Amino acid sequence: MVNAASHPTAPERRERHRQAAHEGMLGAPKLNPFGDLHTLQHLSARLARAFRGVFEPLMRQELRCWAEPLAVQRFADYRAERMEPLIAWLPLGMQGMMAHGQALCVLDGKFVLELLDLFFGGTGAAPLTLPGEFSPAAEAMIARIGAMVAAPLRTAWEPLARIDFTVGRPESNAAMIADIDGEDPVVVTRFGIAAGPAKLVFIDLVYPVAALKPHGASLTAKVLGKSAEPDPAWRNGLTRAAMDVRFPIRSVLAEPVVPLSMLMNLKPGDVIPITIAGDVPVMVGTDRLGVGTVGTSNGRAAIRLTALTRLDEGQNS
Repeated sequence: MVNAASHPTAPERRERHRQAAHEGMLGAPKLNPFGDLHTLQHLSARLARAFRGVFEPLMRQELRCWAEPLAVQRFADYRAERMEPLIAWLPLGMQGMMAHGQALCVLDGKFVLELLDLFFGGTGAAPLTLPGEFSPAAEAMIARIGAMVAAPLRTAWEPLARIDFTVGRPESNAAMIADIDGEDPVVVTRFGIAAGPAKLVFIDLVYPVAALKPHGASLTAKVLGKSAEPDPAWRNGLTRAAMDVRFPIRSVLAEPVVPLSMLMNLKPGDVIPITIAGDVPVMVGTDRLGVGTVGTSNGRAAIRLTALTRLDEGQNS
């Protein structure tokens, strides 16, 4: 089962009860209009595997990465749970055919400063007392991490929807984040990163529920059950892109064979006789498309196709 449990050696960093994605409280506004977000959990699992390629070069060591079970809660409650003295709140704009909104990549400030020290050739040490805000160099590192995360995030979403994630300006104060109110429900997806017995690091991707509503039917589809209908605009665009792929077509008119003695004595002006068969093969790559006759068309050499090779014939040959 996708994301059924956390990594066996990875307890959560903050001891707290995380409300499951399908739970709610009697008398309270419904935070999650979707139900079980099967596809989003599967998407997060795929993204976790891609995170190794993002953070191993930065941390200079082999890592274990996994996705925690997601949770749905009010943004104000999520902010209250983040008790670290320094946090990076990085907006990720969501733009697509059916997507318009803003997600958040949430990073611990200490982790950012450790990566910054490693980037400049250090050992990955962070100050014992964290500053109250990020320096310009730290903000540049946060933006760099966001750009590196956006690429696999776009790829992970692609089977569901084509969404471009654009990196915004990082903030150290969540109150400065625009377009997300404290009462707004959000889906919190958490990713664990660990190197051996070292201390765990968690990265959160936070999606406003409002930004995910256009994809509600797809997000709740069973991963191994009936697949959700693809977006018609995305499918048509994929078809047009596939139809524009260019393939080289070639034909071998003749392959004369001459003895080595004649080959060694060839000089400019010599003539090598060739015989062109009535039907010459027409190839696409290494596959035989069919046969045709050689002629001219509009003053240029051309081949008229006389027969096409059936696909099953090509596979049996």
